[in-house]
Amino acid sequence: MKVDKQFFGGDKITAVVAVRKGSQRIPNKNIIPFGSSNLLEMKLELLKKVSNIDEIIVNSDCDEMLAIGEKYGCLTHKREKYFASSKVNNSDFHNHIAATTDTDYIFLAPVCSPFVSVESHEKAIDMFLNSNHDSLTSVDVIKNHLWMNGKPLNYDLNNIPNSQNLPNVERLNYGISIISKKSMLKNRSLIGDNPRFYKLDQFESVDVDTPFDFFIAEQIYEKYYKNL
Repeated sequence: MKVDKQFFGGDKITAVVAVRKGSQRIPNKNIIPFGSSNLLEMKLELLKKVSNIDEIIVNSDCDEMLAIGEKYGCLTHKREKYFASSKVNNSDFHNHIAATTDTDYIFLAPVCSPFVSVESHEKAIDMFLNSNHDSLTSVDVIKNHLWMNGKPLNYDLNNIPNSQNLPNVERLNYGISIISKKSMLKNRSLIGDNPRFYKLDQFESVDVDTPFDFFIAEQIYEKYYKNL
């Protein structure tokens, strides 16, 4: 069921598309050719179809990416050099996004998650608004034998289970992240004091971070999404 935000006081939800020109693993990752356009344009086209987002802001240090945002009728914010650098940690970056966004709720929408559907965006927002949680973040389930510091993390070496019988370890994939501005400022994070998690399937959980990820995403797009 769609939430009537007027009934709940008309709280504003702003999708922030944070992109920078200094991508290190894949230079110009956000605007090099991908699919029928590029990752940034694909994300903006999708967000424009999400009915329960009130506004979209492209936050970037790159004039070309800001111009793309303007082409799609989005608001823009020119990010300071430090907050677009590899020196800034996630806590400072998230604090920057919250401090520079005039809204009630922030939906941080990464272009590196190209396959999250309009339906999942809308369902996640409705789920968040119908709850008492102050944040919602997407996850996927890992079913692998995991080790850390020379020891297994999620199973006993004396009784090794089949992978399908391992406990569900939920990985934050950040394809969807919704949080109140108040909580984001307080915690300097996308995770609030009372978080909720939203499961995405394997396709929607794809995160384009490395050249290999980019290659896999291109194959998925060509086979499953090109003609949608």
